[in-house]
Amino acid sequence: MRAFEELMAFERQTQALGQIAGRLGWDQETMMPRGSAEQRGEEMAAIEAVLHARRSDPRVGEWLEQAATEGAVEEAHVREIRRAYERARKVPEALASRLARVTSEAQGKWASARADEDWEAFAPVLEEVVALKREEGAALAEGGDIYDAMLQDYEPGTTAAEISAIFDAMRPRLVALRAAILDQPEPKGIVGTFPAGKQMKLTRQLARAFGYDMARGRVDKAVHPFSSGSGMDVRITTRTNEQDPFNCLYSTIHEVGHAAYEQNIDPAYLLTPLGRGVSMGVHESQSRIYENQIGRSAAFTGYLYEQMTAIFGSISVENAREFYSAVNCVRRGYIRTEADEVQYNLHIMLRFDLERALMAGDLQVGDLETAWNDRFEADFGYRVDMPSNGVLQDVHWSVGLFGYFPTYSLGNVYAGCLHQAMCAALPDLDAQLAQGVTETATGWLRVNLQRHGGLYAPREIIETASGIAPSEGPLLDYLEAKFTDLYNL
Repeated sequence: MRAFEELMAFERQTQALGQIAGRLGWDQETMMPRGSAEQRGEEMAAIEAVLHARRSDPRVGEWLEQAATEGAVEEAHVREIRRAYERARKVPEALASRLARVTSEAQGKWASARADEDWEAFAPVLEEVVALKREEGAALAEGGDIYDAMLQDYEPGTTAAEISAIFDAMRPRLVALRAAILDQPEPKGIVGTFPAGKQMKLTRQLARAFGYDMARGRVDKAVHPFSSGSGMDVRITTRTNEQDPFNCLYSTIHEVGHAAYEQNIDPAYLLTPLGRGVSMGVHESQSRIYENQIGRSAAFTGYLYEQMTAIFGSISVENAREFYSAVNCVRRGYIRTEADEVQYNLHIMLRFDLERALMAGDLQVGDLETAWNDRFEADFGYRVDMPSNGVLQDVHWSVGLFGYFPTYSLGNVYAGCLHQAMCAALPDLDAQLAQGVTETATGWLRVNLQRHGGLYAPREIIETASGIAPSEGPLLDYLEAKFTDLYNL
């Protein structure tokens, strides 16, 4: 057996074990008893130790040296395995195992602290997570920038300086657009009680409408909506609020974007390094374009208005145009996941700056809540009222995902480029969406991006699919055109 075949057989087993670890995480968020957190931490640490040992196994290095590749696909496999191998070798196994244990336990402590509005109860374990992540980042950076090293886990090839340049270009136009909108009367919203059971019925209907294969997935509830898995087992979660059904519906559409990406990757890449999304920014481009450019479009919301009234009866808006305005309402709020398209990226910029400061040692965990609240007031013009609306609202830092947040805004930027190309390629798109038919749009994404999985580098696949180098321009143009129309600016 040639070295490449031995390498791929070993990697397939590693990928399978990684999927099992992911399933443990899904269970922890959805079904695990609250009293099981400590044991789950031990379980996660044990499987992470096995995974780390496999990823850094000296045989992988030998196979990489000896492997002779044929064609672009084999070259991409070797590229991704080498990247993971080199990173794994830099991190001591004991540190990787300890991080898995601490972050598993921290996740449960975060959920409890969030429910109790008790930042002080969570701060000590977050301080431990931050210290461990700094140690890991220093090992990965080898004298370079710690935060740049962390970014490579989520958006390979990107630096904090590049992200800062994009954010600096976005901020003035976003702030100006927000100010102009908030000077206008707020559109009528939907009012009523929307039973959770009916929300879940409609949300599963929408998941199928957007191409989610329920034979290879499932929809459950969690504190924080997420997508988990790849290939033949891709699961999503959502949440319900009986006064705000949009939270459930659009969280589901968002997570279906992630899940559809994983489900639509070429089956030949199953349980290989190419059998998953190439980066979190590209992943987020799929969830955001499903949720926003498709799901919040005037055409699709006309269809959704009919479905809502059929299931819930009167929802206090009189027609599809009022419903479209309600879906896209720009209003004051604290929660990133509930933010409108105009303000969402401002939430990300806040987190990006704070976590960079944490990793650099310029900000200590003990000062984080105050720093968050001060920055939020400066950016949004009002104070955070309670921890669950501020520093405790996101799960990411509890599980050590430093470097993840900026990929949300990169995803929006990528989605803007893809949407521009999609509209040019599909002149009858709105007519299809008005009938609730998303296959025209999702099919275009499947063919041009999703099926390739990790074959191409992140910016390469966006440029290949959209025909332009990624930039913030198309996103900002789209937002200004959409909200100028909505608010008669």
